[in-house]
Amino acid sequence: KIADREKAITAKEKQLDEAINQQKAQLLKITNMSTEEAREVLLQRVEKELGKETSDLIEKRFNEAKETAGVKAREIIITTIQRYAAEHTSDYTVSTVDIPNDEMKGRVIGREGRNIRAFEKATGVDVIVDDTPGVVVISSFDPVRREVARRSLEKLIQDGRIHPGRIEELVAETALEVDQEVTEIGKKAALETNVLNLHPKMYELLGRLNFRTSYGQNVLRHSVEVAYLCQIMADELGLDGALARRCGLLHDIGKAVDHEVEGGHPHIGAELAKRYNEKPEVVNAIEGHHGDGEIRSPYTPLVSAADAISASRPGARRESLERYIRRLEQLETIANGFPGVRQSYAIQAGREIRVIVDANEIDDSNTMKMARDIAKKVEGEMEYPGEIKVTLLREVRAVEYAR
Repeated sequence: KIADREKAITAKEKQLDEAINQQKAQLLKITNMSTEEAREVLLQRVEKELGKETSDLIEKRFNEAKETAGVKAREIIITTIQRYAAEHTSDYTVSTVDIPNDEMKGRVIGREGRNIRAFEKATGVDVIVDDTPGVVVISSFDPVRREVARRSLEKLIQDGRIHPGRIEELVAETALEVDQEVTEIGKKAALETNVLNLHPKMYELLGRLNFRTSYGQNVLRHSVEVAYLCQIMADELGLDGALARRCGLLHDIGKAVDHEVEGGHPHIGAELAKRYNEKPEVVNAIEGHHGDGEIRSPYTPLVSAADAISASRPGARRESLERYIRRLEQLETIANGFPGVRQSYAIQAGREIRVIVDANEIDDSNTMKMARDIAKKVEGEMEYPGEIKVTLLREVRAVEYAR
């Protein structure tokens, strides 16, 4: 019986194989394709289906990563701002000297102006003496030279002996005193930020920044602030905090000599950093922190972000009241010039403009474009520290009465 069953099973297997072969032959006859061609078509179809699924998956993961990166970036910046506390306002260089009376003003000028000419020659500044009572104005592009002149003039007024010989003597003493102080200030800033092994010339350049201002913000204090902000962000991102701090401290070093050398301060600063053997990451951060050069290091965008945070935080920089009001008016005028705008308000001390549009003229699909157009026009026509946020509001109100 077992042998009979084996024979029956063998016969059925043979019949099945023949049926399968007949079906394959019939399919090949219908499709006019060989086995290899059929396999190729099948593989292409599977690949196409998998390719679409893969593309959808990649796009989904990319959008998730982009969203997560945006949230993480905002968290890092907010944490950085919260963890760093700086002075609300910064000192700026004084370029006027008080004169006790008109008699002293006359002695400063000297017979036929000989004293003031000797003073200008010795210090390299311009001294402006006008009808303003009790004040002499000192003007110079070199902030250190201006500081030497200011201190020298104050000493001359206190001493009372004002003649060309005494002027040259006092100016030489004051210049030596200021040079020593400049280097000491640079060393203190480097020590404060724990930036070690700087070239001796770098200490002097850092110290010179103490007498330079931008919108009323002391450039050295700004550099120290940027150094700390860079370190906090670098630590959050798992980068080298010490290197980030060094990049931040030196990012504006070119401003120490930009009145003496042609070119923008990022390029000048990068050349100085190369000359004094700073690392390539530091050189690139200095050169590219305003977006001018190629970004070759992750520390460059960190410095750019920290620079913007330091410059734009409330109280960091100050403007005259007249310029401030003019900027607010100009901001609202630009926004009101667009068709469909009903009202606009400059808020947050001019760092945000809120624009209310007519819902009948502007639809939802055009709001983003209009906000972008307003921002671009503000960028092209205005000068301002930091950035200005444009918020466009479109509201539809339906009113009916139940009677």
